[in-house]
Amino acid sequence: MTTSLAHVVDGPEDAPVVLMGSSLGTDRRMWEHAAGVLARRYRVVRYEHRGHGATATPEVEGPVTIDDLGADVVALMDSLGIARAHHVGLSLGGMLASWTAQHHPERVDRLVIACSSSWTDTAQPWRERAATVRAQGLGAIVDPVVARWFTPDLDDAGVRADLRERFLACDPEGYAQACDAIATMDLRPGLARIAAPTLVVAGAADEATPVGKAEETVRGIRGGGGDVRLEVVDGAAHVAAVEQAGVVTGLIVEHLDAGRPEIARGQAVRRAVLGDAHVDRARGRQTALDTDFQDLITRYAWGDVWARPGIDRRMRSALTLALLAALGHEGELAMHVRAALRNGLTVDEIREVLLHTGLYAGVPVSNQAFAIATRVLRDEGLLDGPHPHDG
Repeated sequence: MTTSLAHVVDGPEDAPVVLMGSSLGTDRRMWEHAAGVLARRYRVVRYEHRGHGATATPEVEGPVTIDDLGADVVALMDSLGIARAHHVGLSLGGMLASWTAQHHPERVDRLVIACSSSWTDTAQPWRERAATVRAQGLGAIVDPVVARWFTPDLDDAGVRADLRERFLACDPEGYAQACDAIATMDLRPGLARIAAPTLVVAGAADEATPVGKAEETVRGIRGGGGDVRLEVVDGAAHVAAVEQAGVVTGLIVEHLDAGRPEIARGQAVRRAVLGDAHVDRARGRQTALDTDFQDLITRYAWGDVWARPGIDRRMRSALTLALLAALGHEGELAMHVRAALRNGLTVDEIREVLLHTGLYAGVPVSNQAFAIATRVLRDEGLLDGPHPHDG
């Protein structure tokens, strides 16, 4: 039998749907940061597993399987009239996203599997955990379980306390049913059937589902010719969507946006010009406040103007350097000196651009621009000597 999963829906009614499943022992609020960003242009549905959050625990006669929990997700889609959606899940949520992509590929657009596993090495620990929770309650296991969710570097006691409280709020029987399902889970045979473009995310310090588990999932999908990539998030353990919320959200947004041609083109040009490191940092800082602005930049600045064929990127970089210097946009200038190098400008050509700018925009403008460019070029190992003096 299926269970009616509690859920919340955010975002425009006519937007593409993103279905988000959380980890064992948490609720929909685990995805708070990501949902706030995604809901600016997606219809975000965050659901809660049996006995988690506001979802009731059904009475069952025998052990629950991963098929039962997966059927809950499909039933939720049916109840909401969702024919097809992007599926995003962490831990148990990732297992169910993978299950859906294997058994109902027609209902999955793009797929994100985070901090998860495709099979259980040993069933006994999960059976023992289920038995302990049924007999003694969640308090008997809460501290060792939650301790593995975060790295020691996370010094936010409030976050730890909040997740601990949510864990204890779960229904022990619902939690135990999920443990039973994980104990017998083996999704490996179906990985090669996954056709949806897939992003697999792993926490570099995740002990519960180590990076090796993510690599195994990637190999299985790739073995069937699937479009899949792996991203390992530094400074994150098992609940990476909370500990490194900005980074994980950025990865999800970029993966889902890759299905939108007007965004994908801009993303590709932006990375080619500014470099992966810069774009990754910008994605990691993205919030619900600036999502629309980031979308604007990607679509129009990078997808339209920078992608136009009329002039090459070397000339666009030269023009950009001159304009940023003349307008006093010093915060952007250093970034575009690096971009100019990526686009093929030489140190001599950068010097000539800034010299020419001073002729028409003023000596003080060039003076400051040369100081900024000197710092960048020295950092890149392309220039020796002291910084230019003011004057």
